[in-house]
Amino acid sequence: MVLTLSSMKPLGARAPNFKLVDAISDEVVTLKDIESDIGTVVMFICNHCPYVKHIQEMLVALAKDYIIKGISFVAINSNDISEYPEDSPKEMKKLGEDLDFPFPYLFDYTQNVAMDYGAACTPDFFVFDSSMECGYRGQFDDSRPGNHIPVTGKDLAEALDCLIIGREITPDQHPSIGCNIKWAMTPY
Repeated sequence: MVLTLSSMKPLGARAPNFKLVDAISDEVVTLKDIESDIGTVVMFICNHCPYVKHIQEMLVALAKDYIIKGISFVAINSNDISEYPEDSPKEMKKLGEDLDFPFPYLFDYTQNVAMDYGAACTPDFFVFDSSMECGYRGQFDDSRPGNHIPVTGKDLAEALDCLIIGREITPDQHPSIGCNIKWAMTPY
């Protein structure tokens, strides 16, 4: 595991399009399919990362709370499954069902979507406004495995609350910290 910080995509950047298969439903999902008139969360996660495992339950709870407020969520796994088979679509489906993911869990086989978004680590969060411009990128909260800070999702929740009430999201944002995206040694 290589500890990596998110790359902090420029605020205001447009959300790159994608067309990926949801490992849970086996349906093709595009950015247009999940766009919200209020806000859209695109997150890069995976199955095996201890930083993702650390926040999983609160992430699912937070997503359920905000989906009913009009925010949409999508999770994308871009890891190289030849080296990390626990991140395969079959295992993604199992995890998504076990944790009752309220959002699609897409597999980025070519890793092009992760590159387009500038995703660097898992977890890595990108929040887009109603115009699909980036208003937040960074951490879920200050909690990390072993630091004894409770998992709350406060940083992500504050950004989403701003979108809901129409207030500007503070540009003072902290990068996410986690495992690096597991890039394939050879292109697929």
